[in-house]
Formats: sequence, C-alpha cells, structure tokens
Amino acid sequence: MERWILAIDLGNGGPKVAVVDLHDHLLSVSVRAVSVKNGLDGTATQDANEWWEQVIAGAREAITASNVNPEGLHAVAITGQWGSTVPVDAHGIPVGDVMLWSDNRGEKYMREIIGGPISYQGFAPHKVIPWVRKTGGGPTPSGADPTGHSMVLQHEMQATYNRAAYLLEPIDYIGMRFTGKAGATPASMILSWVTDNRLGRALKYDSALVRKARRDPLKLAPLMPTGSILGTLLPDVASSLGVPTNVPVICGIPDLHSAVIGSGAIKPFETHVTISTTAWIGARVPFKKTDILHSIASVPGLDKNFPIVANNHETGGSALRWLKENIFKDESYESALAKADTAPAGSEGLIFTPWLNGERSPVDDKKIRASFLNISLRTDEAMMIRAVMEGVAFNSRWLFDSYEKFLGKKPASVRIIGGGAQSDLWCQMHAYALNRPVERPADPRDAQLKGVASWARICLGELTLEAAGEQAIVTDTFLPDGPDAKIYADLYAEYRRLYPILKKTHHRLNKITN
Repeated sequence: MERWILAIDLGNGGPKVAVVDLHDHLLSVSVRAVSVKNGLDGTATQDANEWWEQVIAGAREAITASNVNPEGLHAVAITGQWGSTVPVDAHGIPVGDVMLWSDNRGEKYMREIIGGPISYQGFAPHKVIPWVRKTGGGPTPSGADPTGHSMVLQHEMQATYNRAAYLLEPIDYIGMRFTGKAGATPASMILSWVTDNRLGRALKYDSALVRKARRDPLKLAPLMPTGSILGTLLPDVASSLGVPTNVPVICGIPDLHSAVIGSGAIKPFETHVTISTTAWIGARVPFKKTDILHSIASVPGLDKNFPIVANNHETGGSALRWLKENIFKDESYESALAKADTAPAGSEGLIFTPWLNGERSPVDDKKIRASFLNISLRTDEAMMIRAVMEGVAFNSRWLFDSYEKFLGKKPASVRIIGGGAQSDLWCQMHAYALNRPVERPADPRDAQLKGVASWARICLGELTLEAAGEQAIVTDTFLPDGPDAKIYADLYAEYRRLYPILKKTHHRLNKITN
C-alpha cells in the first residue's frame, strides 16, 4: 500500500493542505481562504474555528483528489504562521479570536516590559539585554507579538483570558485539534521569547523571562523537543477524514523552518528568500547572534546545533494582492503579471515602497506606510503593477544588505520560494536587486508543504536533513548580469534613501488620522 503524508501550511490567507507521497511528490493541494478583521486601533484577528473547519475541508478535498488509499496515511505534518495567539480551553477549543502577528493593540503596555525613559526604537538597554543574551531577541515595542497579545487579553479581555487554559501558537493549536494534546517547542515559541536559546541549554521555559513578559506559566503549553511526535489522531478527527487513528502527528514548525527544507538551502549559510504574504531571508547558521536594531536574530532551528536566521517583511506578495483586489479589481494575477511584463524595466522611474502594514525588518516601524513616488502622466496600469513588484524586490535588497552583515559572508546564490516565485519576472527582478544568481526549485509555491512533509519523515527517523534538502531540485536560474542590471542598481540606490525621508511624514499623517 502506497504511504502518504498529510501536510498542512496555515498561511495568513488561509490553510493549504496537501497529500505528499514518500518520494517528495505533491499528489494534490487544496487551498482554502479565511477572513481577516483589521481595525484602525491595530486590531488584526481571525477565527480559529474557521481555520480548523477549512483545514478539515481542505484535507478531505486533497485526499479525494489524490486518489490515495486513506489507510495509507503515514503521518500528519504542520507548518505555518507564527507570532500569533490562539486562546483555547483545556480541550483545544477556541474561547476567543486569534490575535494575529500584526495585531499591535498591545503597544500601550510594552513600555513597562521592554521600554523606559532612556530607550532606542522603544527598547531600554537595561531591559532588553537580558532577553537578547538568553533568547536572541525580545518582545517588540509595537506589541505585535504574543507578549503584547497576552497583555491585551489580561487588561482588556479578562473574560476570554480567564476562560483560556492555554495561549497557543497557530501551529500548536492545529496540533492540539488533531490530537487533543497541548504541546509547544522551542521553534514554535520563538516569538514569545521565554526559552533560553543559547546552544546547549536545557529544554525548559525560563522562569525569569516568563515573569518579565508578565506571562502566566500555567497558560504556556508543555514544552517538547523540536521534532517530537505530539500524539496520534483523535478518533473523531480520524473518522471525519476516513483515516486510521494510530497516525502520528508531528509537532508543528514555523514556515521559516519548513522553507529551509523545502528550498533545499540546507547547508550552513545557504540562503533562501521567500515571497509569500510576507517575505523573509533565512539560512541555517552555527551561531546564536542578534542584530536588534535591524530585527534580525538566529533562533532555535531544526536541530540543537544550527539556529536559523529569522527576520520578516510585513508585506511581500500581499502587496500585489492589495493592488489587484483594491485598485485593479478586474485583473487576474495572470493578466496583471502579463501587463507588468510589457512595462519597461524600472517603470520609467516609478518607485513603490511596499510598507502597507508598516515594517518589521530591517526597521521595526509600524507607522511607516506605502507610497508611489514619481508618478507622471505617462504612468499606466502596467507600470504601476511592475513598480509594486520591483518595490518588493528592492525591499528584499534593503533587508539583504543587513542580512549579509549579520551572516559575516556573502552568499554565492539565493534560492527563491513562495507564491511570488512562480513569476519568472519577479524572480529576475530579485536577481537584479540582490545582485546574486537566484535559483528556483520545483513547486516553489508549495515548498513549505513539501518541506514539512519531509520533516515528518526526518522526525520518524526515515530521512536525514541533508537527504531532504537534496530532494529540492533547481529547475530555473535567474542571473544578475542581464541588460537591466544598471537600471535596477540605480533605482535601488534611490529606494534606499526613501525611508529616512518619508518616516516623519508618515508618522505625522498617521497621528492625524488615528
């Protein structure tokens, strides 16, 4: 009987669920959408019950479409977004909305935790140094992380907070719905900053950091080693999917971690860039290090010896989605990309800054906003679409500059994955912007699904990390020395000057309207 893995990637727009065979082949993928609530007060929430309903519906759809034998389910693997908070009862049932990683209502409470009279970018040195020394990072002054979420729940949603047995990360919530068991790992708990992440340290929550974060230790899920088997399928879940109950469910890992495997950039310092809803640049490294000024840190990785470099652009591929859904509503993604390809490289000097939801790396600034600059009477739809794509690429370069300094070496090439990597044009823009060969593996949109499926086999002792990386076959390479290289180099030089120029203006405008 052919064995297969059920892989779940809980993204910001909704879950993707795939059936993956044991040879790294995607047999089927179901993509489901979920709604988001955004408010002027910093609210950014989703419904965790809707997540679960769509995961189950997507799993049924993927299993049916793949024509696999349901009895052949080998394991359940989970990856997805992180830094969000799901309040659940003792059975894993939500007792309130998910507070997403972009929900910054907790900002008003963060000064007492991480700030002070003498601070830089919201961080008081005497408060942040103990966090950085142990964890590699610390709670964000914007409140857009589990520390800020917990403060909002404690101060403004006491009824929800009191009903919650646990405050879970999204991947740990999905794991609990599958198994009925609460569990977390150093990888899933990165953005709570309550584990001692120094190499060789014992597996436990750091009681001093838990107190500093004003977290209730009883509401933290029991900590397990990254790569553990969380449990097996609950009978009612197995019945709803038509699969056996004795199937292992692997503790979830963030999409950063599954991207490392899915991109094939496994060896130390090998780099991948992801263009998903958000965007980031990462690699496995043999050190713990922090650049708090640029929001870059090496965080708990797939094993004890090699942390992963973590950073994040608040807006990546979602910049194009925003343009399509709000400005050019009649365009499909295919037609929008085709139009962008007709515009000249550099869009006749039109520049777009993709800070639609503020920024996190290489600056932590939730009040900066997106702009089109240098619009003329000649500017048309094609140029605007292309400028948005170019702006995302330039933003990647802005982060890449700080990332290279953090690494201490220059990567010879970069792997590219995510939904945006399906576009040849966008990949070529990144090659020009980063001034590096950009390599694209097969199935770039679903790299995390393939990566987490391989991770399940690694955790079961059937595959090595190195062998999993070799499964990501590069199908296309985009070179940085083409005819448009100079245009992109010159435009990036202008792009790099924009943040300090625009920062004060955007802060004043947002103060007026908010």
